[in-house]
Amino acid sequence: MGRGANALDGRTPAKQLVGFLGKFEPKVAALAKGAVSKLHERLPGAFELVYDNYNALAIAFSPTDASSAAVFSVAVYPRWVSLFFAQGARLRDPTSILKGSGNQMRHIVLGSPADIRRPDVEALISQALKLATVAMDEPGPRRLIVKSISAKQRPRRPASKR
Repeated sequence: MGRGANALDGRTPAKQLVGFLGKFEPKVAALAKGAVSKLHERLPGAFELVYDNYNALAIAFSPTDASSAAVFSVAVYPRWVSLFFAQGARLRDPTSILKGSGNQMRHIVLGSPADIRRPDVEALISQALKLATVAMDEPGPRRLIVKSISAKQRPRRPASKR
């Protein structure tokens, strides 16, 4: 479902996001909420694009409503939360915290929402913003859009906790 999903079920995108996060263990959901909040504070002009996908719940931060322009995303899995950098392979990473070996994406696993404010992570965020084709630094109202909801999904809680 695309944007129309927002109107079809009568819930706002914010309420839908709360529902999506409610499928996860409280500790994982709290970490994800905190990470999204920290990024929202850091990027007040970003579009927040929500994808409740098969493998994970992802909240992308983009200068436009196009997913192809996304610079960052918070991905929520049953046991952890990661911060993804869309152009991570191009970033200087002197502390070697980025994980992954793809052509573009890299990520870090978050232990706490405060990790986003660590100097090494902030340096990566600043670099990524410089690589973005459109600036995201203009403050504005929160622009949260539910882009898709997969009909079929992997369990959102670890097998031993379902």
